[in-house]
Amino acid sequence: MDNYHISATDSGWELRKQGATRASKTAATKDEMLQITAAFLEGRTASVKIHKKDGTLQEERTYPRSADPRESKG
Repeated sequence: MDNYHISATDSGWELRKQGATRASKTAATKDEMLQITAAFLEGRTASVKIHKKDGTLQEERTYPRSADPRESKG
């Protein structure tokens, strides 16, 4: 499973594969980045760590949802 991070940048938000030097996708807003991420990861299995603007971890999502190893909601 690939691991990605959504983080704030000086010009907006980016989706970056863990260990990569360049962003896979960029967006102006966090909401837009979440929509782009869902479309980008369609048909793939990945874990996405979503960070707050200050860099701390907000939440982690698994795509597709059926690949989530936990049986809890959220």
